[in-house]
Amino acid sequence: MCGRFCQVSSAADIAAVFKAESSEISPRYNVAPSQAVVAIVRLPDPDDPQVKSLQWGLIPSWAKDPKIGYKLINARAETVSEKPSFRSAFRKRRCLIPVNGFYEWQQVEGSRQKQPYFIGLQDEGLFAFAGLYEQWGSPGGDVLETCTIITTTANELMAPIHERMPVILAEKEYTQWLDPSFEKIDRLQVLLDPYPASEMKLYPVSSLVNNPKNDSPDCKQPMSRSNHQFSI
Repeated sequence: MCGRFCQVSSAADIAAVFKAESSEISPRYNVAPSQAVVAIVRLPDPDDPQVKSLQWGLIPSWAKDPKIGYKLINARAETVSEKPSFRSAFRKRRCLIPVNGFYEWQQVEGSRQKQPYFIGLQDEGLFAFAGLYEQWGSPGGDVLETCTIITTTANELMAPIHERMPVILAEKEYTQWLDPSFEKIDRLQVLLDPYPASEMKLYPVSSLVNNPKNDSPDCKQPMSRSNHQFSI
């Protein structure tokens, strides 16, 4: 699964990578479900990529209770094209979630505690999760724009920590993923494979990240090997 990540790149960096302009983006070191996230979408008109703020936890357009979003922070790659909650968005409303890394927790052997890890790219660069987004209208006329992150089976780097990982797209795949007119399910499904482990790295971080109220660079600082309890 994916339950926490960080978005710390500047608006200029995001514009350079995704060709989507934004006036201001605040760095976030510990983004949690139900919070606002920066996303890249492409609408039929205009068709240039746009930066949007979306609430993390997808609420389908047909939902009667917005609380369903708490259960839909992730969508499984294996069933995303079939599940009623996601299939319409998978065909028409795909988005990119620009990130600088994400967190996952590993059970400490012989303990009830879990060791958090920070996971990112070897070059420490900006990358993107594959996501979906929806619009939901309340009975009172309010509109919520929400999103989910697609997950897939873990690669060999992630597998010792968790059986799932977020789908990370290569930059060459961004255009096709964002194109709302592209509906070839089989070709979209191919993009949802695990990202190459050789291009990623991870390291243990402190339990500071466990509390979503903590949102500082300290959340992603490496722990010394002598201070963490479990190694992969």
